Amino acid sequence: MTQSVPSSDRIAAAGATAPDGHASPAGSLQGGAESGARTDGSAEEVFVDFRDAGFTYDGERFVFRHLDLTVPRGQFLCLLGGNGSGKSTLAKHVNALLLPDEGEVRVFGCDTRDPEQTYFIRSNAGLVFQNPDDQIVASLIENDVAFGPENLGVPNPELRERVTRALAEVGLMGFEEHETHALSGGQKQRVAIAGVLAMDPAILILDEATAMLDPRGRAGLMRVVRELHVAGMTVVMITHYMEEAAAAERVVVLDGGAVVLDGAPAEVLTRADELRALSLEVPFACRLSLDLQASGVPVRTCVSDDELKEELCALRSKM
Repeated sequence: MTQSVPSSDRIAAAGATAPDGHASPAGSLQGGAESGARTDGSAEEVFVDFRDAGFTYDGERFVFRHLDLTVPRGQFLCLLGGNGSGKSTLAKHVNALLLPDEGEVRVFGCDTRDPEQTYFIRSNAGLVFQNPDDQIVASLIENDVAFGPENLGVPNPELRERVTRALAEVGLMGFEEHETHALSGGQKQRVAIAGVLAMDPAILILDEATAMLDPRGRAGLMRVVRELHVAGMTVVMITHYMEEAAAAERVVVLDGGAVVLDGAPAEVLTRADELRALSLEVPFACRLSLDLQASGVPVRTCVSDDELKEELCALRSKM
């Protein structure tokens, strides 16, 4: 693997670590994140905390304002919303690529506007963009995936292990020597995701990262994301595919920069009339189960194809 030249854009997206002597936040990810209260009175670590936050690109129209939103450690959160709802802008605040104009955003308990904490935040919050060409910087796949950890000084044996593991996770084992410019859009996106995974982030932020993948590729990537979440990673995913939202632990719907729906997939994705009013697609499983209910078939409202299959199989066994 050749030595890479640091790129501020790539490091900002994939993560960066403070150089020697740069201040780190008090505490680590094990104890540095602040605690928030659960409704049952117990405590939970809060990894992302928007506090009355507001942001504007032009100094006039706010993308979001008075936004309050927390993401606990280990949660798989999916953000939904129409064009211009503020999803991508919010995601870039989690990685400190954008900073709030009002209120504050805290990640791992650190104020994102504090320049002393920028490196720490970006080293632990990996962001994957919608367009992979925004993140691919090397001509060979293995060099591109190695870019981030190599520039952080990860020793060669560990570097190769990280690259191998990341490529395996996105289904690109054996492609190490392939040229990135010759890849399809979906393959490029997998390379971009592998580059972030090689950084071993604590939070994985996917900004419509599956948009350029075919159905098989999306399904494969979602398996990877679910496995990462089960292993303890905090995931923030922006998508317009409802089947991906159904796989999340929590779904938040934005409209005009405000949170209009927030809850478990079964609570949010079954609110068909409200989703349609927001120009969002109602999941196929939900539409079909509602149609069956209207026809007198006793099935519960489902949000995923697997749930619907189980419901129909159970119904058939009773006949």
